[in-house]
This record gives sequence, structure tokens and C-alpha cells, in this order.
Amino acid sequence: MALVSPVDASDDAGIVMASLEDPEAFGELFRRHSPRLHAYIKRRLGPTLADDLVAETFATAFKQRERFDGRTEFGAWLWGIASKLIARHHRQESRMYRAFARTGVDPAEDGLADRAGDRVSAAALGPRLARALASLGSQDRNALLLLAWGEMSYAEIATTLGLPLGTVKAKIHRARAKLRKHLPEEKTDG
Repeated sequence: MALVSPVDASDDAGIVMASLEDPEAFGELFRRHSPRLHAYIKRRLGPTLADDLVAETFATAFKQRERFDGRTEFGAWLWGIASKLIARHHRQESRMYRAFARTGVDPAEDGLADRAGDRVSAAALGPRLARALASLGSQDRNALLLLAWGEMSYAEIATTLGLPLGTVKAKIHRARAKLRKHLPEEKTDG
């Protein structure tokens, strides 16, 4: 007769619970969440810091896994840890955007082209966008980039940053308004 575990190891919270008895189970969470988190951190801080910060995020999550109570999604809890680590690197991020604004060379690019048309448009706007991003306050920039590059919902961002939903919406609205002032209006045919 097989024993049925009270922990459902198919969901993230269940895996966290299982990892308390079997630490190697935590590796599944890394497999599930690290690619998206790595892509986000790489866009924020460049490829040099991305590997280190992803590793540090998961090391912190592993050490603190007993504190995870399951009231929020594991991903939001994890991204909250990552956001705090990114905040420590705010100066590096600002320097990266200023360098991009000066040179037009995106330091976060790894050399792989997604689509030629998008790259040409991005290259034209890149320095202006970088200057605009550098001008944002760190919390406004963090909320906006979690939405744009982290592909999170407003509710996920609120949970990740530990802010009320209305505050997140206001920060993103303020950041978008500031970006619009720095970027040219998009021309449409018609």
C-alpha cells in the first residue's frame, strides 16, 4: 500500500514543503523559475550580474524556505527577494542606462537578434529609452520593468513589492507618463 503524502509536490508551495525534508526537491523550483527570472535580471542589470543575482536569489530563498507560508504565490515571494537584491545594485543599473544613452550600445544584449525590424526600432529609441529609464525613481522603474520585462500582472507586482495594488498602478502610470515625455510619439498610418 502506497503512502499518500499530505504535501502536493506538483505545485510550488508543495515543493517548498517537500524541500524541508528533501533539500534536493528545491531544484525543481529553480528549473521552473530561473529562466524567466534570469531574463528579467539580465535586462535590468546586464549579463554580468544576472547569473550571480539569480544564484543569490535562489540561495536566499532556499535558506529562508521555512519562512514561506504559502499565503502568496512562490513566484511572487521569489521575485520579491530578487527585487530587494536588484535594489542593492541600483547604481549599477543607472550607470548601465546612462552608458546606453551615451553610446547607443545596449550592455544587456547578448548578441542574438530576435527580429531585425524590432532591433532597428529599438536601436533608434534605445539611448532615449535608457536615459528615460535612468531618470525614473528606483521604485517606479522597478514596478514598470516588472510589468514590461518581468511580464507580471499588476497584482503580482503588488505582491512582489509588498505594496497596495493602487500604489503599483500609480507608480506605473507615473513612470509611463515620464517615459512618454522622453520618447517620440509613434506615428501611425491612417
